[in-house]
Amino acid sequence: MPTRFDLVVVGSGPAGEKGAAQAAYFGKRVALVERAPHLGGAGINTGTVPSKTLRETALYFSGLRQRGLYGIDYSLKDGLTVADFMHRKQVVIENEWQLIARNLERHDIHLFGGQASLLDAHHVAVDRPGGGREVLEAAVILLAPGSSPHRPAEVPFDDELVYDSDSILDLRHIPRAMTVVGGGVIGCEYASVFTALGAEVTLIEGRDRLLPFVDAEIANRLRLELSLLGLEFRFNTQVTALARRGEQVALTLQDGQELTADTVLYAAGRQSNVDGLGLAAVGVRTGRRGVIEVNAHYQTSVPNIYAAGDVIGFPALASVSMEQARVAMVHAFGLQYKEAVSAVLPLAVYTVPEIAMVGLTEEAAREQGVDYVVGRCAYESNARGQIIGDLAGLLKLLVAPEDGRLLGVHLIGELASELVHLGALALQHSSCVHTFIDSVYNYPTLSECYKYAAYDALGAIQRQSAAG
Repeated sequence: MPTRFDLVVVGSGPAGEKGAAQAAYFGKRVALVERAPHLGGAGINTGTVPSKTLRETALYFSGLRQRGLYGIDYSLKDGLTVADFMHRKQVVIENEWQLIARNLERHDIHLFGGQASLLDAHHVAVDRPGGGREVLEAAVILLAPGSSPHRPAEVPFDDELVYDSDSILDLRHIPRAMTVVGGGVIGCEYASVFTALGAEVTLIEGRDRLLPFVDAEIANRLRLELSLLGLEFRFNTQVTALARRGEQVALTLQDGQELTADTVLYAAGRQSNVDGLGLAAVGVRTGRRGVIEVNAHYQTSVPNIYAAGDVIGFPALASVSMEQARVAMVHAFGLQYKEAVSAVLPLAVYTVPEIAMVGLTEEAAREQGVDYVVGRCAYESNARGQIIGDLAGLLKLLVAPEDGRLLGVHLIGELASELVHLGALALQHSSCVHTFIDSVYNYPTLSECYKYAAYDALGAIQRQSAAG
């Protein structure tokens, strides 16, 4: 006989964990199935947390943060090994495993290890790694199995010289020369990390710029800063052939040029982890690369089966995935709590330097016919920016000239991923730039940039009004 639950969750990543905890908090009997040996999904084990920890490790070992502060040309610390580079990453991951396990225990969530598959709309089979099967019955099922790197068939991944964004974490040595294929979030983050560690990195991108969803001014500043660190860019071209030659990799570009590298990171996007779940037989519809189709409540084509997180595609952010799962469970059980994910979604890219944004970009504003002015504050004009030695940072506000309403916030520089939340809160409440001007900020802080960017925006509004 199957074991009965109110909810069965597939996957223990950000969406699965928080969805399970949300239902359990309101008294539901919950089971969670995880096929991997460790909890946390890609967010903890191969994606969000590891890559950001590696970024901090790279900044520490390279002394990069101190260069602007002391004017010293730091070189990589002598005798740095891969073990040194990866140690902190593993410590953080293991701590996160414990935090997730304690959260599941605190909510009395029943954990099952093994591969899940749907037998029908209310029954989930769990095939254990060592053999044996258990069947779980539930009124509601939440699918949160996450995603994995997409591996094009023509790319000879061997995880020795040619890596994807998961296997790069098992890198055996820090390469002398590295090529990154793909100028998206993952490609830019890892390219900047290895550049900071002193590798000669070339980034190949088929488009004419980095990160098309980012405000062009910020993206161009990022390109400039990375170029100054030594990162080489090849835009408007693609890799047509890639082959191993001894202990190196040869890459042929569209124009016939050939590059060689010790290591290649091929960042070709991600695909949903739906293989083996048996979705088609149950009637759960999927799209390109296995993305599960959902409605505004995160219901799939089978009403009592919900999906959240990377498995449903864009934006595939850990922060948003958690909220999607919570909203899904509120709808599934009629909890009258969190009924929608906020339309204001802050984004951050943990490059060196990091960037962040929320709201409209200049390009989106023009495309939508939204009138705007820009207010800026450079870190170099801010006392804290001078103190920490970040003279290239920038806070940029997009403001509606008719009423001073905030439209967008864009940052590049130290703590950009933290500072963006002040702007997100203002956008959430449809605030105008006078909110920043009327506020008092600790001195010296980077947050004070909001006040002076707001003053700059008001000046732009006055100039626009005077020009008629």
